[in-house]
Amino acid sequence: MLFSSVTFLYAFLPLTLLCYFLAPKGLRNAVLLVASLVFYAFGEPRYVVLLLISSVCDFIWSLLIEKFRDRPRLAKGLLLGSLAVNLGLLGFFKYADFLLRSVNALLGTHIPLLGVPLPIGISFYTFQTMSYTIDVYRGRARAQKNFATFATFVCLFPQLIAGPIVRYTDVAGELEARRTRLEDVALGLRRFVVGLGKKVLLANGMGELCAAFRSSAEPSTLFYWIYAVAFLFQIYFDFSGYSDMAIGLGRVFGFHFPENFDYPYVSRSITEFWRRWHMTMGGWFRDYVYIPLGGNRVSKAKWLRNLAAVWLLTGLWHGADWNFVLWGVGFGIILALEKTVYGTFLERLPVVLRHVYVLLLVVVSFVVFNADGLSGAASDLAGMAGLSGLPACTGETLYFLKSYAVLLLVCAFAALPLGGRLCRRMENAGAMTVLEPLAMVGLLTAVTASLVDGSFNPFLYFRF
Repeated sequence: MLFSSVTFLYAFLPLTLLCYFLAPKGLRNAVLLVASLVFYAFGEPRYVVLLLISSVCDFIWSLLIEKFRDRPRLAKGLLLGSLAVNLGLLGFFKYADFLLRSVNALLGTHIPLLGVPLPIGISFYTFQTMSYTIDVYRGRARAQKNFATFATFVCLFPQLIAGPIVRYTDVAGELEARRTRLEDVALGLRRFVVGLGKKVLLANGMGELCAAFRSSAEPSTLFYWIYAVAFLFQIYFDFSGYSDMAIGLGRVFGFHFPENFDYPYVSRSITEFWRRWHMTMGGWFRDYVYIPLGGNRVSKAKWLRNLAAVWLLTGLWHGADWNFVLWGVGFGIILALEKTVYGTFLERLPVVLRHVYVLLLVVVSFVVFNADGLSGAASDLAGMAGLSGLPACTGETLYFLKSYAVLLLVCAFAALPLGGRLCRRMENAGAMTVLEPLAMVGLLTAVTASLVDGSFNPFLYFRF
C-alpha cells in the first residue's frame, strides 16, 4: 500500500487513526503494530514473515548482548552473528542476482539467476535493526524487553518502506510513553498533505515527462537535458515528499522522526549537498561505517580508504547494478578532491558559479543513477554531450518543453527555501490561521483528483 493512494488516504489511514485514538494508551503500540503489518502485507504479503523474522532475531540478539556485556568476546561474537544474519538476508535478496550476473559476464558462464523479488523496504528496516543492535552493544541503548514494543519500532508503517532511517535511540522514549496533543496532530497532518502534494503533483508530473522522453520517437540533445532536469526534480520531490509524509504521520502518532532533507539543491559544494540530501542515510554511514574505520583521524591513505568504503557501500545500498557502484564511487572521488585539491579554490568562486558546479554534477550523477546499467549510463551521457548523432532539437522536444514549462518552473521554485520562508512569515503575521486549512483542503482535493484520474507512480525508493 502506498501513501499516495485513494485506499490509504480514505480507508486505511482514517480507520487506523480511529482505532489508535479510541484505544487505551497501553494498547496503542499494539494498534500500530497490527496496522503496520496490514500495511506491509498489502504490498508484500509473503514477506511479512521475513520482516517478523528480522525483528525476532535482532530482539533476541540484543537481549543476549546485554546479558553477556561483562564478557566482551562473547558479546562481540553475538554482535557479529546479528550482523551476519542481517547482511546475509539483505545480500541474498538484493545482491544474489547481481553477483551471478557479474560472474557470468566475467567468466562467460551461464549460471541461472535466482529471480528472487526484492522485499519492499528491506534496505531501510535492515539498517534500522542493525543500528539498534550495534547501539545496544556500544551501551548507547538498553535492550528492549518487550517484543511487541520492539516490533512496533521495526514495523512502524509511516517510515517502514522508504525511511527516513529512524534509529531506536531516536524514539526509544516515545515507544514507552508519548502524548499526542491536538497541535501535534494538526502539524503532522499539514506536513503529510504537503508531502503528498510534492509526490503526486510534482514528482509524478516530472515522472510523466521522463516517461515521455524514454518513449520518444524523435529524441534530441535538448530532450536529453530536459529529461535529466525532470528526473532531478522527480527524485527529489518523490523522496522528500515521502519523508515529509512519514515525518508528518509520525508526529500524528506522537513520534518525532529526524529530518531527511534540507533543500539540497541550494548547496554550494558536493560536501554540503550530502549534508542536506538523505541526511539519515548519511548519518548512518558516518556513525556505523566511517567513524568505526577511523574517520578522518588517521593517515591520509587510510582516510581515503575510509571514504572509498563508505561511498562504495552507499552506491551498492541504492541498487544492485554497476551504475550504482559508479554513482557512489564517483561521489566519493569528488568529495575527496573537494577536501584535498580544489576545495579552497571553490570557496573563492562567486556563489552563482558554485551553485552551477553543484547542479551540473548532481544532474549528471542522477542520469547515471537512473540508467539501465553502465551501457545505459554511457548512452544517456553521450546523448547529453551531443555525441549520439541526434539533432540539437526537434518539434517533439519543443512540444514537451512548452507543455511542461510551467511545472518545471514550479518545481524549481518549490526546491528552494523561498516558499518555506514565505509561509513562516505569513504564519508569524497570523495570515496562516485562516489560509492554512483552506490551502490544505484545496491541496488534498487536487491530489485526490489527480489520483482518481490515474496520474500515479510508485515511489522511486521502493526499488532500493
